[in-house]
Amino acid sequence: MIAQVVHNIKHAIGLILRRWKGKEKKMNSIAKKWKFLSAENNWKHLLEPLDIDLRRYIIHYGEMAQATYDAFDTEKMSKFAGSSRYLKKDFFSKVNLEKGNPFKYRVTKFLYATSNIDVPDAFIIKSLSREAWSKESNWIGYVAVATDEGKAVLGRRDIVIAWRGTVQTLEWINDLEFILNEEISITVTGHSLGAAFATLNAVDIVANRINELKDQPNKACPETAIVFASPRVGDSNFKKVFSEHKDLQALHIRSTPDLVPDYPFIGYSDVGNELTIDNRKSHYLKTWHNLEGYLHGVAGKHGTLGGFRLEVHRDIVLEEYPVLASWQCVQNKGMVQQADGSWKMMDHEVDKPDS
Repeated sequence: MIAQVVHNIKHAIGLILRRWKGKEKKMNSIAKKWKFLSAENNWKHLLEPLDIDLRRYIIHYGEMAQATYDAFDTEKMSKFAGSSRYLKKDFFSKVNLEKGNPFKYRVTKFLYATSNIDVPDAFIIKSLSREAWSKESNWIGYVAVATDEGKAVLGRRDIVIAWRGTVQTLEWINDLEFILNEEISITVTGHSLGAAFATLNAVDIVANRINELKDQPNKACPETAIVFASPRVGDSNFKKVFSEHKDLQALHIRSTPDLVPDYPFIGYSDVGNELTIDNRKSHYLKTWHNLEGYLHGVAGKHGTLGGFRLEVHRDIVLEEYPVLASWQCVQNKGMVQQADGSWKMMDHEVDKPDS
């Protein structure tokens, strides 16, 4: 009996050590290869077949984009509709991107869009409350910087700009003044409309030389756009401008059944490199445009005979596996019971104003 217990303990410890060493090896690989993963050689030999580290890389930035959906307050009855539910300081823990995730970042800035005309809810959600935090603005994304721990895994100080949608002016760009004597990269990401604006954002940064180091004006840090299901955003002139900037690269992930990347049909051009996946080969998906569906497709290997096998572990949404679709939601829709038994809408954390 005791011998069996000891054997089980040894087996468990061995399993943990193998997993830890395996994860450590994977992370070290990304730290060493980050320049290639960010298109130093235009992703040569990495897209076909899709490199395993590039899979993880794409999924990582896709999850950063997904966080803009998970944190966005769409409850019109709340006076904070159209804002982020969470503070900058604990943003990634609240959107469940901390546990088991070696890529550590901290949010330094929230991004907002303003419209003083009526637009569809898909662009601007307006609160029905008379005490609405804003009648014209919506939260549309964030700027995040890799922590020291994240830098060790990523191989450099990565700055991520994640877009949910809609554009605003660039007064926040002052946060990107580079004075540190270390390797820095800028990565912009987004899905669907957010992907289109991430592409525009990327071009704007390099065209205005914002990616140049403050104390070394002749040295620019590389910028990479990793976008999902993006519609086309410019004509042949825009494509020409995009191609002229050697520090700018883009990887557009699209799924074969998804029609959004084909729009607009006439007069618009594709920019950057394209990675095409076919989510129809997976038996687990029922939608083609959803971002989580895209990440599932990137995580899986598409066999030449029509098979599909997950190369990077992700929870599978399927009836026989008790994992729900669109399961992440706010408890009681943000209603919190008070000490006297009454209920109050408390679906928003209050952050300190940006200095």
